[in-house]
Amino acid sequence: MTYSEQMLDHIEEGTMDQAQKDFAWALRKDDDDTLYSLAEELYALGLTNQAQRTYLKLLDRYPQEDELRTALAEIAIDNGDNDEALSYLFQIQPSSPAYLQSLLVQADLYQTEEQFEITEAKLNEAYRMAPDEPAVLFALAEYYYLIGKFQEAIPFYFALIKAGHLEFAKVDIAGRLGTAYAQLGKFDQALGYLNQVAPGYQTSDIRFQTGLTQLALHQLKEAIITFKELAEDDGQYASVYPALAQAYAEEHHYAQALTTLQEGLAVDQYNEHLYAQAAEMASHVGDTELMATYLKRAHELDPDNQTITLQYSNFLLHQGQDDENLALLAPLVDENDDPQVEWNLAQSYLHKEDFDGAKQAFEAAAPALSDNPTFLRQLIEFYQEMGMRPQLREAVEHYLAIDPADSELQELLEQLDEDY
Repeated sequence: MTYSEQMLDHIEEGTMDQAQKDFAWALRKDDDDTLYSLAEELYALGLTNQAQRTYLKLLDRYPQEDELRTALAEIAIDNGDNDEALSYLFQIQPSSPAYLQSLLVQADLYQTEEQFEITEAKLNEAYRMAPDEPAVLFALAEYYYLIGKFQEAIPFYFALIKAGHLEFAKVDIAGRLGTAYAQLGKFDQALGYLNQVAPGYQTSDIRFQTGLTQLALHQLKEAIITFKELAEDDGQYASVYPALAQAYAEEHHYAQALTTLQEGLAVDQYNEHLYAQAAEMASHVGDTELMATYLKRAHELDPDNQTITLQYSNFLLHQGQDDENLALLAPLVDENDDPQVEWNLAQSYLHKEDFDGAKQAFEAAAPALSDNPTFLRQLIEFYQEMGMRPQLREAVEHYLAIDPADSELQELLEQLDEDY
C-alpha cells in the first residue's frame, strides 16, 4: 500500500495525525501518478491546502504540465485568491492542451467577480475552439441560466441532451430546461421537462417548480398534491406554504388556505407577506379579528412596504377606524408616490368631518386618478356636498367624458347648466 493510500484510509478513519504523517512520506516516496491521484482525491475531500502542496510538488517536477496550473488556479479561486489564480492561468498559452480548461476556469473566476462581459467572452472563445465539447456546452448553458438569460441557455442544454448527456456535473438537464421554460412563461413545455426529471434529482426546488408550473397551467388539483407532498417531506421549505395556499384559494378552499398559511408562519414567523396573505384568507372566512391581527403584524414587520400598508389602511377604512387610518397614512404623505394613500386619507378626513383635510387629499390624488370612475364619483359627491360648483362642474364633465351613458350625472350637469 502506498503512503497516499494509507493517508486516505486514515482520513476516512478520522485519525488525522497519522494521515498527516503519511502525507509527508507520500510527498517524498510515492510516484508521480500516485501523487496526482492523491491531489485529486484531496481536492474532492475539501483538503485544499494538502491538494495545493501536492500539485505544487508535481509542477516543480513538470513545469510544462499546464493541467497542474489549472488545478492550482481552481484551488486559488476556492481560497478567494483570484489574483493568484489568474497568474497561473495567464501562463497557459493557446497552443497548450490545457488552454480550453483554462478558459473555463477563467470564466468561472470572472463570473464570481460579476464581470459578465469577460465571462461570456471567455466562454465564447472556448466554444469556438470546441463547439461539441460537453463541458463547454454545459458551462455556457449554466452561465446564461444563472444570470437569467433563459432563452440563450436552452439551446446549449438541448445540445447536451442531443450528445447523450441527460445529466452533467450532477445537474439534471431536464430540470434545467423545465425551469428555464417556466421562467419564460412557456409552462406546457416546462411541465413536460419537469416531469422527466430523474427521481434522484427530484430536489425540493424541482418539486416546487413543478407545483408552480401546474398552478400556472391552472392544474389546481395536481398542484395541491405536489405542494402537499413537498410540505410533508420538507416542512422547512417555507416557499411551499404561500403557493399551496394560493392553489387552495383558487379552488375556493379558503379555510384550508388559511390553515396552510398558519403552518407556514410556524416555519417562517417573520415573513410579512405570509401575514398579509393570511389576512386575505381570514377575510374570506369572515374572521375580522384575525385579519386585523395579521395585517397589523405584517405592517410591524415591514412598515415601509406600501402594498401592505395600503392593505391595512383599506381594512381600517372598512372597519370605520378612521383615527387609526390617519395615524397609519399621515407619515407617508410627504414621501408618497401612490395616489391611493391620498384617496384613503381623504375618505377618513371626510368621515371625521375634516373637510379641509379631505379637500387637500382629494385634490392631491385627483391628477393620478382622473380616469378612475369610483374615485371621480366620490370627488363629485364631495364637491356637491361642499357646494364647490366650478370644481363640481369640471369633475362631472370629466366623468361624462369617460362614461357618457351615466344618466344620473347627465341630469346633474343639466341642472348645473340651468342653475348657471
